[in-house]
Amino acid sequence: MTTIDDVIGGTTGRSRAVLEYSQTMRRLVKSAKDPGFSVESWAPLAELIDVEAFVRIGPFKEVMNWTEYTEFLTNWAKSSDWDCSFKRLTETADVAFLELEESSRIGDFSSVVNTASVYEFNADDKITYVAVYLQMQLPDPAAMPDVQGAGEAE
Repeated sequence: MTTIDDVIGGTTGRSRAVLEYSQTMRRLVKSAKDPGFSVESWAPLAELIDVEAFVRIGPFKEVMNWTEYTEFLTNWAKSSDWDCSFKRLTETADVAFLELEESSRIGDFSSVVNTASVYEFNADDKITYVAVYLQMQLPDPAAMPDVQGAGEAE
């Protein structure tokens, strides 16, 4: 398993900002269990963000601005454990693509998923946009609707 810490040292530019985003996220999720953790605790992450222009689209197509995102993160981080391992990072002119394997636990529920996130930047190298795409195992087939014969002509 390759960690963000394993690869960040040799990374520069916008790619480094993307890795710092994940590294900061991991650190803040761990500290969210401490007393006094609040929306303001995301300030280290905000240093990488154009908070006025920021848009985040999650894996369920939920759209959030910076204020909404930090409120979501605060509630999630207080009740979750989260970590990631590094897969791949590709940078183009104004966009970086990061692939991670993410593991999380909320109460008794745990999951391991593959994510690909798209990061866009402004001229000041601040992150303005993050879109998260997710790969996960199929749910238990018993919980899925029966689609055998669906769409067949009557």
